[in-house]
Amino acid sequence: VCRDPRWGRCYESYSEDHRIVQQLTEIINGLQGEAKTDMKGMPYVNGKTKVAGSSKHYVGDGGTVKGINENNTIVDDSALYGMHMAAYVNSVAKGIATIMASYSSINGVKMHAHKQLLTDYLKGKLGFKGFIISDWEGIDRITSPAHSNYSYSIQASINAGIDMVMVPYNYTEFYDGLIDLVKKNAIPMSRIDDAVSRILRVKFAMGLFENPLGDYSLINEVGSQKHRELARQAVRKSLVLLKNGKPGNPPILPLPKNAGKIVVAGSHANNLGYQCGGWTIEWQGVSGNNWTAGTTILDGIKATVDKRTKVVYKKKPSDTYSSKGKMDYGIVVVGEVPYAETNGDSQNLTIPAPGPAVIENVCKETKCVVIIVSGRPVVIEPYVDKIDALVAAWLPGSEGQGVADVLFGDYGFTGKLARTWFKRVDQLPMNYGDPKYDPLFPFGFGLETKPIPSTKKPEL
Repeated sequence: VCRDPRWGRCYESYSEDHRIVQQLTEIINGLQGEAKTDMKGMPYVNGKTKVAGSSKHYVGDGGTVKGINENNTIVDDSALYGMHMAAYVNSVAKGIATIMASYSSINGVKMHAHKQLLTDYLKGKLGFKGFIISDWEGIDRITSPAHSNYSYSIQASINAGIDMVMVPYNYTEFYDGLIDLVKKNAIPMSRIDDAVSRILRVKFAMGLFENPLGDYSLINEVGSQKHRELARQAVRKSLVLLKNGKPGNPPILPLPKNAGKIVVAGSHANNLGYQCGGWTIEWQGVSGNNWTAGTTILDGIKATVDKRTKVVYKKKPSDTYSSKGKMDYGIVVVGEVPYAETNGDSQNLTIPAPGPAVIENVCKETKCVVIIVSGRPVVIEPYVDKIDALVAAWLPGSEGQGVADVLFGDYGFTGKLARTWFKRVDQLPMNYGDPKYDPLFPFGFGLETKPIPSTKKPEL
């Protein structure tokens, strides 16, 4: 539950509202298969075409001070159990197989060493019977500096309730240290038995002993046209229209397909890597169009407009560009460059240069639509008055055609903000329901448009 967009993992959260996050635990039924009854904490994986899911990062990682990754979440019981814990209750009820502990702390106690929340509450009160896994080098970071007292870190994490440990490099150090601590009775054998039982329980639920190797029968489904169409539909439905026409003027969206000349500008108009964001191809994401199959927003626009409409792409138009030739519309596509985890932490949340200049240059002499490609709300308030239409496209991924589908009216805008769009960063954290709530666009906001009648098929 991301409560501060300054956090570099905010796009990994579904909303600032725990109720939306709870609803979207429905993904577990897609990953693992739908259990017939309340699983009462038992892991459930229905057959070879399903996978074991992981709910993460337990718990409260979206509430850290100033949105700093791996930081401390200062929280009372009402917010901890009523907000941050809520979706884990749903996850356990749906039979989630694994839960990953967070790097962050709750009121100063590192989650990887938090016995009260890992063992007493999650395994005890909630009855979770799958296994708890550490994050990458998560136990190392119990101490500061990391790995400064590894024996203590092993003891603290295992006794707190970590069942499987992610050790990316020197596993023999962990292995030898764990055995030594068990021999010294610093870690009881009953704790080892519990961890092994939980890991085996998940493996049995997955059918790994009957079918230990990967099933390649569905390999041709990966990236199939059917799946790309579904992704394109998700893009159409998730776009949020924040502004449509200046005061006193009619709406400009949907745009006409038969316009004479449309200038498409900005760093994100023709960059699949930027559309996808972090955790794509590489940990921090990539730039460019040569990494994976897909359609850029520019390609989607070109494929949608009338054949006689001239589409001109200018990645970085000069401040005099618009005066050099008449254009009917400008479409500016700018936003954040890819990031993941701590690399995405931002205390200013500004659109990187030359994004603001591109907005300025294109919008000053023509009707313009600005599309923001980002993992979260960013600073846009200084430019809103200059913009005719404003669209939050989030990270649309490989199917940029879905953006063009809605811009030109084959489908209508229907999306709503799942998080508050702030005016200034000095307002943060600011979430729906706060006493001082003065957003640029409030939680749940989203203008709608009607599709232009055509022969397009209805949504699935």
